[in-house]
Amino acid sequence: MSKPKHIRTLADTEAQAVARNIRVSPRKLNLVAATIRNQPADKAIAALTFSRRRIAQQVKKALESAVANAENNHQLDVDKLVVKTAEVGKSIVMKRFHARGRGRSARIEKFFSHLKIVVAERAEVSEEAPKKAGKNSKEQKAA
Repeated sequence: MSKPKHIRTLADTEAQAVARNIRVSPRKLNLVAATIRNQPADKAIAALTFSRRRIAQQVKKALESAVANAENNHQLDVDKLVVKTAEVGKSIVMKRFHARGRGRSARIEKFFSHLKIVVAERAEVSEEAPKKAGKNSKEQKAA
């Protein structure tokens, strides 16, 4: 007897990667994750490559893993991938102490984070649709 098959929670056009226990606070990680949300995957990887933040390299590694999962496990087109979500969550907190004057101590908290990146294949957008919408808005302004 084995366990029942895990039900897939993502759509067929989505793939994910999870990085757990990253040694950075969730607030700092969320700043980097916010820069790649709703970006095309190739532009997000380029932005992370040239980011000056230390944690950007680990976020880039997780994003590349999500893209590889999409390509190899779900047969999605890499050129059409978009970062749908980049969720940041709390993990453990290491508690340390720092010796202070007069025999006292101060508490130091070292935060860890979880990162979940979901990439999705964007639907094809025809080039004629925005042009027609633009003409209608101009006609409405003129009227």
